Amino acid sequence: MPTDERVLTEAQREQFLTRGHVVLHDCFPREVAQEMTAQAFVRLGYDPDDPATWEKSRIHMPTANRYPLQEFAPKAWQAACELLGGAERLKQPVNIGDGFIINFRDGQDKPWQPPSAQSPGWHKDGDWFLHFLDSPEQGLLTLILWSDIEPQGGGTFVACDSVGPVARFLAAHPEGVAYAEGYTRFDFVPMLAECHDFIECTGRAGDIVLLHPFMLHASSQNLSGTPRFLTNPCFSLQEPMNFNRANPDDFSLVEQAALRGLGVERLDFQPAVSRERIVPERERIQARMLEEEKARLAALSGATRP
Repeated sequence: MPTDERVLTEAQREQFLTRGHVVLHDCFPREVAQEMTAQAFVRLGYDPDDPATWEKSRIHMPTANRYPLQEFAPKAWQAACELLGGAERLKQPVNIGDGFIINFRDGQDKPWQPPSAQSPGWHKDGDWFLHFLDSPEQGLLTLILWSDIEPQGGGTFVACDSVGPVARFLAAHPEGVAYAEGYTRFDFVPMLAECHDFIECTGRAGDIVLLHPFMLHASSQNLSGTPRFLTNPCFSLQEPMNFNRANPDDFSLVEQAALRGLGVERLDFQPAVSRERIVPERERIQARMLEEEKARLAALSGATRP
């Protein structure tokens, strides 16, 4: 991509290569975020001013509405294209939605624990497919902030030096890795033992963090008393990643970071089995939640008609 068309600075590009992520500020208006999070309370049947109505301490809502990334957050769209090697490599459509992950007060009853290898819940996203080193299902991860997130306010923990350990694990398992029964499972303990660069992601509504798909991350406690709204869609690729391109200039930054983690200049990786989609229980649960939301909104609409 020509230099004059880039939105990422050289420092940001290098940070992505060395620490697996880049932070983009003010990607969409905070007023839009406030409108959408206010509607989330209506969808849930919760009163934003009455914590006693917040039935669950943490909830992952289904997506009711989707918006084209290129129009909703053009700066993030352009940055994603830069990281993935061009718009033509992204699988369309590229959307973001309102499937909010809301941390109302998770862990509020315990003393604060900063991010470390011992923090619970470290994982790699992707419960819906069989993972390979070159999987196209996850070309890039995101953290989209729909509310301000202060320290100890539920910000996602990220292991910034986890790209290498995850890449090596996947390269060693061409038979594929998945979260479902009957497959090789991820073993995050030895991966985290190699990591030392842990951060807590904070920021303002409208910020978007773009992360390498091999970044390990975990949820954190929210001691702030303020609900934290987040979504984390992934952007998929048209084709599997290619770590053996004829012209090294054609490697995307995502591919370059993985090769750095593997300690090689190129790799002819081939999956040992066919790629496979997996239907997780999460999708069934969210489908039921969406139907409940629709019924709740329909009832509310009927009650407010003159």
